[in-house]
Amino acid sequence: MEAAQVLQPESNPNIPEFGAGDTVRVNFRIREGERERIQAFQGVVIRRQNGTGPSANFTVRRMAGGGIGVERIFPLYSPLIDSLEVTRRGAVRRAKLYYLRGLQGRAARIKEKTVPRRPRGPSAS
Repeated sequence: MEAAQVLQPESNPNIPEFGAGDTVRVNFRIREGERERIQAFQGVVIRRQNGTGPSANFTVRRMAGGGIGVERIFPLYSPLIDSLEVTRRGAVRRAKLYYLRGLQGRAARIKEKTVPRRPRGPSAS
């Protein structure tokens, strides 16, 4: 078996394309003793690391109660990720959004990326 085949990660069909600035909901399987349950973690992606390789991961930041920021790092190709849903596309100009760590409240908001609509019906040009 080729080394390149061994290192190729198996893509998860439940993971759509996303990037820094997007708000995502990650449903992650957690084992508690004999039970296994799914825990949802929703927040803003502040970085993606290592592209598409087997060690690719991403960091999601959310604000917990009392204005405390909680960050969690997820391996992109982990079999423990049940699903990932992009709830909002963010319009940002940076690949790493570490500056959000120093912001609170309204200052930490990210504008939503606008998607141009296609005109309906035949064009009247």
